[in-house]
Amino acid sequence: MSIWWSLHLRREAASVPLARRLLIGTMETAGVDPDISYDLSVALSEACANAVEHGGDTGRGPGSEAYRVTAYLDGEKCRIEVADAGPGFPAASAGRSRPQIRPAHADAEHGRGLCLIEELADHVHIGNKPGRGGAVVSFDKVLKWREDAPLMAV
Repeated sequence: MSIWWSLHLRREAASVPLARRLLIGTMETAGVDPDISYDLSVALSEACANAVEHGGDTGRGPGSEAYRVTAYLDGEKCRIEVADAGPGFPAASAGRSRPQIRPAHADAEHGRGLCLIEELADHVHIGNKPGRGGAVVSFDKVLKWREDAPLMAV
């Protein structure tokens, strides 16, 4: 069984729950274990919120006012990618291949998203899009299925 979808969303706060609900609905319909669905939906919400907040550059034209979410449920794994058209992560200018992620303070209201994604997913890739600029956050998780899953991987 393989399911995939891709959304092109405006960088608005209302797009975050839309992407989350679509992911939850897809996994629920396929028969993915609710705990796995929840973890992935929280990780997706964090990645989308980052794209909304940091993923644009008004000087780059109307394309920077959108971001893309792609989800793949393929076999026993779900892979999600969130890509924006913003300035990207500063890692390239510092000579690192990946941005440094530091845990936020316990009472911080911002700065927890990437750490949370790393905790909830099995594999995480965080970097910049080659060429055109922008950030890409992709992550995957091994799926567990409900006993009555209609689309369970064989």
